[in-house]
Amino acid sequence: MSTKKIIYTDKAPAPIGPYNQAVLVNNTLYTSGQIALDPNTMELVLDDIETETKQVMENMKAVLAAADMTFADVVKTTIFIMNMGDFARINAVYGSYFDEATAPARETVQVACLPKNVNVEISMIAVK
Repeated sequence: MSTKKIIYTDKAPAPIGPYNQAVLVNNTLYTSGQIALDPNTMELVLDDIETETKQVMENMKAVLAAADMTFADVVKTTIFIMNMGDFARINAVYGSYFDEATAPARETVQVACLPKNVNVEISMIAVK
């Protein structure tokens, strides 16, 4: 029988709709997409694409930690970006959070629009 546990931390932005930061089912964590909201102020961090991506990854780091996981446990990521021209800069920041030899599977998709008109949103699946 599977168990479902809602994961929440105040170290990442609170959900702004009918969803949770993450759901843990047995050993598998499914995260909601994170954008560059500062969890303390709920203001967007949009100084530049690197700073924005770092805030997204720090938010995701907090969600993973709330489930007693780290980026080493991540098996799959999805990156949504507004401009594929930003890919290399996003990838440089994103890549700094993973060991390249054991990095997760990933897809990166350019989209027409993201919540709050941000430039990047990332979701993850992790297994412990």
